[in-house]
Amino acid sequence: MEHAPQGPRPEPGSARRRFLITAAGLGLSAALAGCAAPKPPRRAPQSAKPGPAAPPLASGAAVPVPALKPGARIAIVAPASAALDAADEAAEWLLARGYVPQVMPASRSRLDAPYDYLAGADADRLADLHAAFAAPDIGAVWCLQGGFGSWRLLDQLDFDLLRRHPKPFIGYSDITALHLAMQRRAGFVTFHGPMLAQDLLAGKREPTESHLLSMVSGQVGQGAWIMPPAYASATELIPGTATGRLIGGNLALIGALIGSDHEIDTSGAILFIEDVNEALPRIDRLLSQLAAAGKFDGLKGVLVGNFTRILGVPGDDAQAQGLLYPLILDQFRSRGIPVLAAWPSGHGDPNLTLPLGAQVTLDTARGGLRLEQAVVV
Repeated sequence: MEHAPQGPRPEPGSARRRFLITAAGLGLSAALAGCAAPKPPRRAPQSAKPGPAAPPLASGAAVPVPALKPGARIAIVAPASAALDAADEAAEWLLARGYVPQVMPASRSRLDAPYDYLAGADADRLADLHAAFAAPDIGAVWCLQGGFGSWRLLDQLDFDLLRRHPKPFIGYSDITALHLAMQRRAGFVTFHGPMLAQDLLAGKREPTESHLLSMVSGQVGQGAWIMPPAYASATELIPGTATGRLIGGNLALIGALIGSDHEIDTSGAILFIEDVNEALPRIDRLLSQLAAAGKFDGLKGVLVGNFTRILGVPGDDAQAQGLLYPLILDQFRSRGIPVLAAWPSGHGDPNLTLPLGAQVTLDTARGGLRLEQAVVV
């Protein structure tokens, strides 16, 4: 289950925040500034068709994106649920780290019931994404939070535009829907990583922040190992090593897109899964659904993130995670592929960044991933 949207609508940001962020955003046209008034959800015209799948690298991996430079402009987007005043707090967070924030309009919006789980109308959230990718002075597109609703945008995304303007795209949870679509149709590396409101403003532990910024700026390159901190070591369920494309994300979203044009492509891949607020029987059902759809056939390996707040199970410690492992072993023991669990990416703390689409090697004995390609250039 994707992370639930925030509760009651907070008051607008302070005058100081608005002044700082408006000043930071003067480089973009007035059409991209300010806050769009919420409108009823609507779809973009049906003539907007997804583009063809991008040609893959020879290795089958995704194409690296331009590295995020110091002082770059970063677009704050909310493709799913509303966070309202958190957009301006996130802008201050970016300013403090030397970046220039650009708060996209829908990230300051929330629709009325029954669509109050959405940060603005579909067309507005879609326009924010397109504008953020198209703007030549924006160096990264960073999601504010997850929640619900990013899947509503998939059929209208302009993948040709995205392919022409690749850049780091960062998020997780409900944002998994966008990652899966971009992997299939845009063909560049995207980053399953911490979101501004959901993680960084919430104060998740290091190396949540430093690992992401190091990776998107090019300090974590080909041959580097992605390793969890000592206090969050992973658990070897099925030993072995395997090399393949790293794909996946939130288990509920992966299951929800089965049968659509944007369903996950698992051939020759290392599959990463994580989730929050799911009961063990529902996790079992989701895994069985993917198996029945053939999504475990041809897998090279599996990386299991922390499944936090498992319904009916107290705590998020090793004992709670251990209750999940028989379900995992039921699916993968007979397939003879390595499985590493309790990996700290997703809704847990810390939240390590994973480069989706990139070629990696999973080594369960070492308890980490090695990058077999550059993820930014």
